[in-house]
Amino acid sequence: MEDLTGRRTVVVTGASSGIGLAAAVDLSRRGDRVVLVGRDPARLQSAGDRVRESCGERPELFRADFAVLDDVRRLAERLRESYDRIDVLANNAGAIVLQPATTVDGFELTMQANHLAPFLLSNLLADRIGRMVVTASGAHRSGALDPDDLNAALRRYRPMQAYGTSKQANILFTAEAARRWPDVPAYSFHPGVVRTRFGNESRLVALGMRLLPFRSPEKGAETLVWLANQDPSRLIDGGYYHDRRPRRPLAKAADPRLAARLWKASAKAVGIDG
Repeated sequence: MEDLTGRRTVVVTGASSGIGLAAAVDLSRRGDRVVLVGRDPARLQSAGDRVRESCGERPELFRADFAVLDDVRRLAERLRESYDRIDVLANNAGAIVLQPATTVDGFELTMQANHLAPFLLSNLLADRIGRMVVTASGAHRSGALDPDDLNAALRRYRPMQAYGTSKQANILFTAEAARRWPDVPAYSFHPGVVRTRFGNESRLVALGMRLLPFRSPEKGAETLVWLANQDPSRLIDGGYYHDRRPRRPLAKAADPRLAARLWKASAKAVGIDG
């Protein structure tokens, strides 16, 4: 790995546990100033302690609930006030929602937490970002994205399909961001099947996690850290990666026309210019 770290500022969302925390620990050990974003205050404090133990410096902590778009807007304002430049934005926050739910903003929860919220945050910080890395998933294969109906999952809710649809959106968003923001290299990646807190409240999901060949969060975070560090000239802008290699997602997640439609629909949904 070509190490480009130094005293960079790296913002990691979903950093309270799992892949986000593992990436934050690794990046902090390399000398980066990591900024942790999480929803639960207690878990966020615990994650901050873990990073401090690993590098000797306590990271900045920002609480935000991606199920509330006003929280995302406030987060963007606070980050802009705190940092003139964000060298890397790691859009890692995500969730599998086991029951259909609608947010206070009127959107299906999985789609908002996994796509619309990071889409909004990235747009509000676009002029400060040096590079963007998005945690997607091979689960995009089960997605059925319709940009004209971002709440389609609510009509016949299937947790993994809703999750897969949001991950399809992650890949398309990354590719379109690379096209629209040529000065901001952007990459998405599949971390593999990682044992995290996802679906903890479901016995079925918990059983599946025990039976599936899973990775540690540290292993799952390797490609995120690698994409944050590689010289952009060696990477494919807008590309999708797995195990530090470029991969081609399924056709429905690699359609530039669909990506453009999703961008416009997402911008309208969160109330920004598209």
